Amino acid sequence: MWKRRMKMLRLLAGLLAVAMVTVTVLMDRYSFRGGQQPRVPVRSFAPEPAPGDEANNLFWVIQVSDLHISKFLSPSRTSDFEKFCKETIPIIQPALTLVTGDLTDAKTKDGFGSDQFEVEWQTYQTILKRSKIMEKTKWIDIKGNHDTFNVPSLESVRNYYRKYSAWQKDGSFHYVHKTSFGKYSFICVDASLNPGPRRPFNFFGMLNANKMEELSALISESHESNHTILFGHYPTSSIISVSPGVREAMRFALVYLCGHFHTLGGLMPVLHTRHPDGTLELELGDWKTSRKYRILAFDHDLFSFADLKFEEWPVVLITNPKSYLYSSYAHEPLQRILHSTHIRILAFSPSPIKFVKIMIDDIYLGDAIQVSGPLYVLKWSPQKYSHGFHQIAVTVADISGRSATQFHTFAMEENLSLKFGLLASWLLLTDHYIWVRTLFVLTIIFQVALLIFFRFRAKPKFKKPPGVAVRTSFSLHVLSKIDLFFYSFLVLNLYTVLGPWFIGELIEGHVGICFSFGLIVNGQFFEGSSTFLVGILQVLFFNLPLMAYTCWCLLLRCQGQCFRSHLYLIKPYWTVPIHLIMLLLFFWQVFSCYFLLKTYGILSFFLSPMRTWVAALTLFLVYRIWAMESILLRTFTVNMKNYQTS
Repeated sequence: MWKRRMKMLRLLAGLLAVAMVTVTVLMDRYSFRGGQQPRVPVRSFAPEPAPGDEANNLFWVIQVSDLHISKFLSPSRTSDFEKFCKETIPIIQPALTLVTGDLTDAKTKDGFGSDQFEVEWQTYQTILKRSKIMEKTKWIDIKGNHDTFNVPSLESVRNYYRKYSAWQKDGSFHYVHKTSFGKYSFICVDASLNPGPRRPFNFFGMLNANKMEELSALISESHESNHTILFGHYPTSSIISVSPGVREAMRFALVYLCGHFHTLGGLMPVLHTRHPDGTLELELGDWKTSRKYRILAFDHDLFSFADLKFEEWPVVLITNPKSYLYSSYAHEPLQRILHSTHIRILAFSPSPIKFVKIMIDDIYLGDAIQVSGPLYVLKWSPQKYSHGFHQIAVTVADISGRSATQFHTFAMEENLSLKFGLLASWLLLTDHYIWVRTLFVLTIIFQVALLIFFRFRAKPKFKKPPGVAVRTSFSLHVLSKIDLFFYSFLVLNLYTVLGPWFIGELIEGHVGICFSFGLIVNGQFFEGSSTFLVGILQVLFFNLPLMAYTCWCLLLRCQGQCFRSHLYLIKPYWTVPIHLIMLLLFFWQVFSCYFLLKTYGILSFFLSPMRTWVAALTLFLVYRIWAMESILLRTFTVNMKNYQTS
């Protein structure tokens, strides 16, 4: 007994050590520090001009993402967006507005299918025209994955982006914003699929060799600009790109702006991180449900931003001193903060601003004065704050009684540590298509290894009353020794990896084939990404439970039970929940067949080995378990009875 306890303690200690090492590696890999030293060469910046009391060397930009204008859902989504264009934009008066994808929803009324509805695009264009938004700001709108659902080619009449958007140009591009104090490069990263399959296999973006070469060339053009700002729909973690990879290509950029993740439905309201080379990646919450937008400012080449909610006023953005967490010594002239003479704030409101109060480290410094437009300044002595961290808080109130406070941590030293959230960094910095592939393959290997191991393992010998582990081992032994069940599950698992899951209209009018490792449609092969995630769900929530359920039923048969007898002879608080769970999982499998029918048409329903055929196989296997003649289980039944009577 003592030896067994010592073994268990050693095992637990080993597992704890592995867990601690894993957590340490993850934190070192993903919790990048604000202001950390990057791997790219640090640009040389002059300490002047530094932020002062004049309204110069300053402009600001708005970003909004994931509009999802829908023909069927949430009319307020559309009306609020029109109000945003008519009222919010004129108040803020950005030099540039970036709309980073998913302009339309492109989902059918039942929510299962996807298609391009021209009326959604017409609604979007009507808002732009009625609001005269393009007379008020430079409006750049790009495609998201929803804007390419069911689009067979860029030349297709269903590519409504070309007809109804403001920008109307497919592919990546380079827009230069020219000012009296320099040039600023805004480069679109277009990773949308061409052709565009229907949902759900359109979640990941792709950059093939041609697209990567084009993007790298555009970034090279921007090296003489004050700053390079990349923007796209997909976060880098959801882009499949060829070597050298999208992150390597963007290493000279200050920031990458994106959407697409919808802040995980609000579970991760802040999805920001920094790449090892110093480039920031900032995912923006959606307009669809959250009514989020972002204001970004470049003040003497210092970058600041604030994520905001529609109709929440006043809007406050501190541009000097900027947040230390979002500082980059590789890309910004951060020494200008130390040489600055004034704290600078942008404050916007529909009503006149009443006051702008500034505090640092809970000490009131005074009220900022208006210089011009939304710019407010207050003289300060930055040398007083040259060591350690400090917190600045700015409260703005207007004459209508509304107020807002913004605060952040700033510092003048380089080697201080301020880290991004571990989970947010993991979500944005991990190549998710790699880990889903790995997990998918591991789950398949696990099941196949179980089957083969127990197929060739000798019959278990019972020496004492059976526990759960012994019963599980025996049931796996029974399943693996009966050819019908062994080959059924072996083929099912191998087919999940290698065989076509279904054949159907992945794009309307274009029949395609779906495998675990990718899609073939319209003469194009799309590398697997979402497919592996679907495969993991299939294995973990059906294939594996079905095998476990089969083992349990075979164990009952070996104990001499039939279908009727086990319902009242075996304890019902075990049998009923097990049957109910398997029944629910079976209904989930049947529902997935219905989803195929609604999404890809009747052909995909009948030519679906991984959905419809597996549902039929399940019914057949369950029937064979309980209808199988007892003589086929005689050897196992004898072993079990001898064991029970010994």
